[in-house]
Amino acid sequence: MRRYDLVVFDFDGTLADSLGWFRRILPDVEATFGLRPLDPAQFDAHRSMPARALIAKMGVRWWQLPGIARYARRRMSAEAATIALFDGVPAMLSRLRDAGVRLAVVTTNSEANVLRILGDAAACIDHFGCGAAMFGKKRHTRAAMRATGVAPARTLCVGDELRDADAARAVGADFVPVGWGYTLPSAFEAAGHAAPLDTPARIFDRAVAP
Repeated sequence: MRRYDLVVFDFDGTLADSLGWFRRILPDVEATFGLRPLDPAQFDAHRSMPARALIAKMGVRWWQLPGIARYARRRMSAEAATIALFDGVPAMLSRLRDAGVRLAVVTTNSEANVLRILGDAAACIDHFGCGAAMFGKKRHTRAAMRATGVAPARTLCVGDELRDADAARAVGADFVPVGWGYTLPSAFEAAGHAAPLDTPARIFDRAVAP
């Protein structure tokens, strides 16, 4: 018997390898919105910070967050061809689907960007919860569970940021971090989470293996 009936994925940094893209556009975001520039030499240190602490360090005002999100979505729409799925993601999604697991994507990104980058792998996804606010994934995760008819106890959330873990905890679902995305593995361990998975194939093992 499989462990979970629904796996809810974050997108950027979990399924899509967009960290390099984010790093490239960050100076433009800082200049456009009048933010305090982050020291590029401290980039890895910033990847250990919770999202709320990082945006405070940058001087982001809360009312700026929706505009920043829209700007990032537009930039990614224009540059989506430069972003690919992580190696092994399409095969992992297909294996989960074949095992009878329902799949959802919950993300701050737009559905158009997600579909374009997923390509043929989009056919594996049962539910898309796109356009979430930076700290609004809880509502979209609940919607994914309602849409698929799966209870929180049978739901696994997979993400690469501490805020993904917060959203999972808020809805009563389990969470497993991945170690190839935005947040450094050491930050998850320091926050009391299990060691992040090291390959997409391990997601299948975590979700399905008894």
